[in-house]
Amino acid sequence: SYFGDKSSCVENTSTLNLTSSSSVRGLNSAWIGKTPLSSSRSVCRSHTPLMGYSVTSSSAVSAHSVASVIVAVVEGRGLARGEVGMASIDLKNPEVILSQFADNTTYAKVITKLKILTPLEIIMSNTACDAGNTTKLFSLITEHFKNVTFTTVQRKYFNETKGLEYIEQLCASEFSTIFMEVQSKYYCLAAAAALLKYVEFIQNSVYAPKSLKVRFQGSEKTAMIDSSSAQNLELVINNRDSRNAHTLFGVLNYTKTPGGSRRLRSNILEPLVDAETINTRLDCVQELLQDEELFFGLQGVISKFLDTEQLLSVLVQIPKQDTVKTAESKITNLIYLKHTLELVEPLRAALRRCNTPLLKAYYNSLEDTRFGIILEKITTVINDDTRYTKGCLSMRTQKCYAVKPNINEFLDIARRTYTEIVDDIAGMITQLAEKYNLPMKTSFSSARGFFIQMSIDCSALPNGQLPSEFTKITKMKNTYSFTSADLIKMNERCQESLREIYHMTYLIVCKLLNEIYEHIHCLYKLSDIVSMLDMLLSFAHACTLSDYVRPEFTDTLAIKQGWHPILEKIAVEKPVSNNTYLTEGNNFVIITGPNMSGKSTYLKQIALCQIMAQIGSYVPAEYCSFRIAEQIFTRIGMDDDIETNASTFMKEMKEITYIIQNANDKSLIIIDELGRGTSAEEGIGICYAACEYLLNLKAFTLFATHFLELCHIDALYPNVENYHFEVQHVRSSAGSKEKIAYTYTLAKGYTEEKNYGLKAAEVSSLPSSVILDAKEITNRIAKQILHRQKSTPEVMKQRAVYHLAMRLVQTARNSRLDPDSLRIYLKGLKKKYEASCPAPGQNDEQ
Repeated sequence: SYFGDKSSCVENTSTLNLTSSSSVRGLNSAWIGKTPLSSSRSVCRSHTPLMGYSVTSSSAVSAHSVASVIVAVVEGRGLARGEVGMASIDLKNPEVILSQFADNTTYAKVITKLKILTPLEIIMSNTACDAGNTTKLFSLITEHFKNVTFTTVQRKYFNETKGLEYIEQLCASEFSTIFMEVQSKYYCLAAAAALLKYVEFIQNSVYAPKSLKVRFQGSEKTAMIDSSSAQNLELVINNRDSRNAHTLFGVLNYTKTPGGSRRLRSNILEPLVDAETINTRLDCVQELLQDEELFFGLQGVISKFLDTEQLLSVLVQIPKQDTVKTAESKITNLIYLKHTLELVEPLRAALRRCNTPLLKAYYNSLEDTRFGIILEKITTVINDDTRYTKGCLSMRTQKCYAVKPNINEFLDIARRTYTEIVDDIAGMITQLAEKYNLPMKTSFSSARGFFIQMSIDCSALPNGQLPSEFTKITKMKNTYSFTSADLIKMNERCQESLREIYHMTYLIVCKLLNEIYEHIHCLYKLSDIVSMLDMLLSFAHACTLSDYVRPEFTDTLAIKQGWHPILEKIAVEKPVSNNTYLTEGNNFVIITGPNMSGKSTYLKQIALCQIMAQIGSYVPAEYCSFRIAEQIFTRIGMDDDIETNASTFMKEMKEITYIIQNANDKSLIIIDELGRGTSAEEGIGICYAACEYLLNLKAFTLFATHFLELCHIDALYPNVENYHFEVQHVRSSAGSKEKIAYTYTLAKGYTEEKNYGLKAAEVSSLPSSVILDAKEITNRIAKQILHRQKSTPEVMKQRAVYHLAMRLVQTARNSRLDPDSLRIYLKGLKKKYEASCPAPGQNDEQ
C-alpha cells in the first residue's frame, strides 16, 4: 500500500529515493524523465505554496489570481487516442477534480478546461513528450500554455489501479459515490495516481487518510465557451489592460471571500445549462433583493470568513518533517479553524427566516452536529478567547497561549519563562530610557523581533547622535529604530523559548487534529455554502446598482431594451438600449450599419446577457427570455498572430472552421465581420458559404457585416432577418459639410447608407484630394456593379406562409393567453399575413 499511518508513509517514500539524501538526484533520475521541455524543479519551487502557507484574511479577495493548480493529463494510445483523462488539485483547496471525455482532433475541450483551471504546472507522461515523437496533444498544450511549468513523469506512475487505491484511501466517506462514477474511467484514475504521488512529493507531506473531496466532472453539465471567445468578450480579463476591472467578472464581483471570487470566475467561464438549477439560483437572488435584512445579515457574516478552502487544504496535509515553520503554521491554522467554526452559528441565524429551497437547504446543512463536535473538541484544548487577530505580535501571543493551562505542565513552565523574558525586555528598555533620558518605547516586527523605537528631533540628541551602545540604527523622518547587544541576546532567548512552546503546542495540536479528521468532511460543505452564498450576494449587490431584470427560459431569445453591462460601468451616461428577437423560425440575424454605429457592442452585449442569465444573475434589460445555449462561439476582432504565424485572414478562417466543426443546434454564434482579410469577391463568397452552412443549423446566429450583398440571402432563406443601425445626417452650422450622428438604435431591414467608409475617412484628417479621388473611383465602380436582385411575388408568398407557420407553432408552445386574447392575437396574425402576401386579388387558401 502507498499509505498507512504517517510513519510507514515516511518509510515508503524514502525507499522511492524521493526524500533520501540524494533527493535532488533522485528527482531527476527516479522521477522526472528530463526532456528539453520539462523545466527544472528549482524554478518551480520558488512559487509552489508549501506547508507554511497560512490562510489570508477575507480582504485579500484577489487571491484567486495566483496560480496554484497542478494538473495531470494523459491520453489513450492507439484506438483510444482522443480519449483524455485529467486530474487536478488546487494547492489552496483540497479537492481533486477528475474528468475524462472523448475529444476531437482539435482538442478544444482539453484546452478550454485547462484555460479555466489556469494551472501552475502541467504533468504529462514522458512517452507523450519523447523528443522527435511528441503527441499532438502535448504540442498543442505547450503551444497554448507557454508560461506554465511542464513536468514529465515516467509512464509507470500513470497507473489506474494505484489511482483507485489512492482514491479509496484519501476520499472522505461523504464523497464515496465517486467510486461508482470512476471505476471504469481508467484514464482519469491513471492521471490521479501520478498527480497525487507528485503533489505529496513536492509538498513534502502526505494527505491524511479519508480527508480529501474527490469529484468527477464530465463535460456535459456546463456550457462551453472556448478561450478565444472568453477573451473576445472580456469575461475575466480586460484586453487593453489586464489589471483593469472593466470585464464581466469585474461588473459582477462584489464577493467578500476568496472562495466566492473563485466560484464566480469559474461560473462565468462555464455557465450552467440546466434551467432548473439556474432558476433555483435566481429565486435566491430574488429573495435577497426583496429582504434587505437577510441581505445585510448574510453579507455581514460572510465577510468575516477567511479562505476556508485554503484552510482545509493545509489542515489535511500531514508534513513528513516537523520543523518550527510547520509547527507554527499548524497552530495558526487551528486558530483559523476555531474562528471559522464560531461563524457557523451566526450564519445559521442569518439564514433562519429565508424561504427559497436552496437557502433552506443551506440552513439545514448548517445544522450538522459535526460542526459542534469539532468546536467542542477544540475548546477542550484551546482557550475560548483565542482568536484570529491582525498584527504579528498579537497573533504570536495568540499562538503562544492557545492551549489551555494545566494540559501540559512543561508547556506552562515554558510559557512562564517566555513571559518573564518579555517582561525583562520591557524593563530593560524602560531602564535605558531613564538612563539616557530619551522617550524610548518597545516595538516588535516579525523580521527583527523586539527592538527600540523613538520619535525625537535629531537636534534634541547629545551631539546629534545616539549613544554608542545602540546598533542597527535606521531612521525614518523623525523616528529612530535601533537595538543593543543585550536586546539581541534577549531576543535569542525569547525565540528559543518560543520554539519550545510551539513544539509542545504542536504535539497537542496534532493529537487534536487526529481526533478531528473523521469529522472534517462537514467543512467541505461549509466552504461550498460560503462561496455559493457569497456569489449570490454578489449578484444581488450588482442588481441594486443597476436596473437588472430576472431572465426567463423559453425556446426564444427575446431581450427588450437590453444594454451592455460593461459599457454601463465605463460610460458616463447609460448606454442606448436595444431589442433582440430570435426564434427557431428566425434564427439568423444579419446586422449592417456604418463603422462605429454600434454593431460590435450590440453583438457582445447579447453574448454577455446570455452568460449572465445562465449563471443565475439578473440581466441588464427591461424584460428578457433566453434559450439555454450549450455552447457560445464568437468570431470577433481583426488582428493577426505573429506567434503562430497566422495572418488576419488565416486567423479568421481558423476561427470560423472551429465554429463550423463544433456548433450544434443549441449554440449561440456571434460573428463580427468575416472574410475582411482578403479581396471583396472572395470575402463575400466565403461569408455566403459560411452563412448557408450555419443557416441549416437551429443555432441562433448573429452576423455583423459590411458586405451588403449578403443581405439578399433573405430572399432565399425565410429564417434570415436583416437589421441595421440607424445614423442621421447633420449639416454643420456653416452648412457646407455633412456629419454623421450615431443613434446606436437597431432598426429592421438593411442599411441604406452608401459609402459610409468615405464619410468616416472624411472625419479623419486624410487630405481632401485623396478623399475626392476615392469618391470618384467608388462611383465608377458602383455603376459597373449590377443592381440588386429583387424578390419575386412567389418568394414573398413563401416567406409569409413560413412566418405564419412559425408564429402559430410558437403560440401553441408558449402562449399563456386566455381564449379571448388568443382570438384577438390570431386575428392580428391573419391580418399581418394578408398584408405581407402579394397580389391581393388571389384566392386565399388560409
